[in-house]
Amino acid sequence: MAENTAQEMESKLWAMANELRGNMDANEFKNYILAFMFYRYLSEHQEQYLVSNNVIDVPAGMTVNEAYQAEAGGDDLADYLEDISSSLGYAIAPNDTWVTLNEKIDNAEVIPSDYQTLFDNFNKNAELNPESREDFQGLFNDINLGDSRLGATTTARAKSLNGIVKLIDGVDYAGQDGHDMLAVIYEYLIGQFAASAGKKGGEFYTPHEVSQVLAKIVTNGVNLTDQTFAVYDPTMGSGSLLLTVGNELAQKNQTEVVKYYGQELNTTTYNMARMNLMMHGVAYNNMKLNNADTLESDWPDGPDEKGIDHPRSFNAVVANPPYSAKWDNNESKLKDPRFSDYGKLAPASKADYAFILHSLYHLNNEGTMAIVLPHGVLFRGAAEAKIRKTLIEQNYLDTVIGLPANLFYGTSIPTTILVFKKNRQTKDILFIDASKEFEKDKNQNRLTDANIDKIITTYEKRQDVDKYAHVAELDEIKENDFNLNIPRYVDTFEEEEPVDLQEVKKLLAQDDQEIKQLEAEIEEQLKLLGV
Repeated sequence: MAENTAQEMESKLWAMANELRGNMDANEFKNYILAFMFYRYLSEHQEQYLVSNNVIDVPAGMTVNEAYQAEAGGDDLADYLEDISSSLGYAIAPNDTWVTLNEKIDNAEVIPSDYQTLFDNFNKNAELNPESREDFQGLFNDINLGDSRLGATTTARAKSLNGIVKLIDGVDYAGQDGHDMLAVIYEYLIGQFAASAGKKGGEFYTPHEVSQVLAKIVTNGVNLTDQTFAVYDPTMGSGSLLLTVGNELAQKNQTEVVKYYGQELNTTTYNMARMNLMMHGVAYNNMKLNNADTLESDWPDGPDEKGIDHPRSFNAVVANPPYSAKWDNNESKLKDPRFSDYGKLAPASKADYAFILHSLYHLNNEGTMAIVLPHGVLFRGAAEAKIRKTLIEQNYLDTVIGLPANLFYGTSIPTTILVFKKNRQTKDILFIDASKEFEKDKNQNRLTDANIDKIITTYEKRQDVDKYAHVAELDEIKENDFNLNIPRYVDTFEEEEPVDLQEVKKLLAQDDQEIKQLEAEIEEQLKLLGV
């Protein structure tokens, strides 16, 4: 698809979505439009499965949906749903497909309770395949069908939902090359909703350019040979950062199986992540996502009740956790293996180092971890200083990258990427100051492709770059008392050009002469006026 066509499609859908949401906050309205986009995807994906696997026969002159209605709509429905679920992980009955829903809307046959029935039926059918139950169960539960901002009455609310369905149905997601653009537009809308949601937007979305930096770092040097690559995000938000890692592996022709693992506290955001990954073609058996508090509920170790082994460690860990969040740092957590080796817990008012230690605990010995945090983690004292010192002495910290301010939704503070590895061969730390290299883009700053390439090239070469990067030996770190504040290591000071005092004196004399001349001219004009 031509780029301008894709942009036109995205812009049109965004404008129409804004018109439909009325007085509803963009962050809340996203739950409706993204959920129905996903429902359309699931229904159309099922249609493709029914045809390509010859589950149903489609006679000439009949649509797939009509054939599905005719063949599976009777007493054999349960068998069809069982068969579909065993392959796809979910199943949608003929009366609940996207096509059927739109036909009911067109024929004014939708009653207010139909949407609740639609989602209830989906949840019921999600129980059919025990292996996929966690991936599909409750996907649409947090959609508030009774929100008064959709309408004052049940009929008015149903009408609003009908409008959303028809909006989504009215967009042709196939590009000029036949490629399905639905996942691309879905990702675009997530970013747009994040931009409109202000501070709340930062809770579920990492700007794509920052995700690219993290993804390129944790996949650097990866060489897959008939093995699975497991990536984990302990604060996954909408799952976009996980997907960017997968995309980076694909671009490097590392196309072996990628397994996606993630955890998210907010249920609505957790559902969005499940939708996002599946919309991008991630099979339910290649992802394991949890709805839980990462710092309170550690990732499950060992086999579960079904005998499936969940890895404790991963090839890559990426994270953009909430900055300086509060957490429960009661003393019992010193016995938690994630935190027990460091002697101190992150302060209750700043969980940054708790997220670092949790993430590092789940990194395997050959992998790479990249986490985005505020600059305070580089120099704050007390317990954080103790943990920072221990991490450096254990030779886990590999690189510190300073990013520009105002990159993220909801906060203008500059941030830093910390890169960790457990099996390092050197005892130095690379410092990169990329804080001054960015492009202004409306209300946000943005990393360009050139900015990203410079960061990654510098990371790979691991050499000093004047006013941009410095490789600091451990002794230098110790001399700075384990303070990692980037200006201590990367001197970005630009000397001003020397002032030519004689030239300044000459210019001042010229100014004095011009002033005297102007005063004389003014005095002459005043005389002519008789003043």
